[in-house]
Amino acid sequence: MAEALAAYLHYLSIFALFALLTFEHGLFKLPLDLPRARRLLRIDAAYGATAVLVLASGAVRAIWFGKGLDYYLHNGLFHAKLGLFVLIGLLSIVPTLVFLGWRSALKADRLPPLDPRRGRLVTLVIRLELLLLLIMPLLAALMARGFGLIG
Repeated sequence: MAEALAAYLHYLSIFALFALLTFEHGLFKLPLDLPRARRLLRIDAAYGATAVLVLASGAVRAIWFGKGLDYYLHNGLFHAKLGLFVLIGLLSIVPTLVFLGWRSALKADRLPPLDPRRGRLVTLVIRLELLLLLIMPLLAALMARGFGLIG
């Protein structure tokens, strides 16, 4: 039962992660308005918290359930999947810094400044994150079928 719950939490957190990033992409349109800017800040915070949950639930599954930690540590696709997750996390710093930079303006009920160039960069980064997230289930499916074993 614990293994099923760990898997369920991991899958649910992955779905939530993708949903939050998709929602963030849909809300991030120029010109911004105050309510959308506030929602973006909250959604991005939830996205970060959900990413931590994905990582933690994945670690629980790898260490205590599934095929065992040894299997995952000797699988190149697992390393690729983890590296992809880290890359997505690093990319997510770009929109997060932009959104965090809005806090003082939002507290003062002012629209945060955002030039079109930075807006295009944030949009591009979010789209790249979404694209990379779509690759991860393929790696997981291949890994679950024994591909990627090293040695």
